[in-house]
Amino acid sequence: MKLLLVVAVALVDKDNRVLISQRPMDKTLGGLWEFPGGKLEPGERPETALIRELQEELGIDVEAPCLAPLAFASHAYPDFHLLMPLYVCRRWKGQIQGREGQAIKWVRPQNLRQFPMPPADEPLIPHLIDLLL
Repeated sequence: MKLLLVVAVALVDKDNRVLISQRPMDKTLGGLWEFPGGKLEPGERPETALIRELQEELGIDVEAPCLAPLAFASHAYPDFHLLMPLYVCRRWKGQIQGREGQAIKWVRPQNLRQFPMPPADEPLIPHLIDLLL
């Protein structure tokens, strides 16, 4: 089974809310809500991939020291196994905007379960609740 490494981040605002974005309907798991991030390019470090993805997806600039590892998800999908480190970030430059047309939402950690998420994202919610409540 193929191993797919992706990286995600919980952007946390001053009110301890977490940013989630909605997957485009035409992609796998379309319509589900997820933490921003994406696939690593060959030879790319997780932090470098996150910095690139956040610029592409949300138009913000993040520096590597502002990315703190929190947890990781390991989930077997039917045709691949996903390994996804989750970072927390409280500092960035720029205004967050969905640059790929995706809906974005700030959500209190205890309310994250109200938004349908991919199976790999769901086990990360308790870590965020523990950290932010």
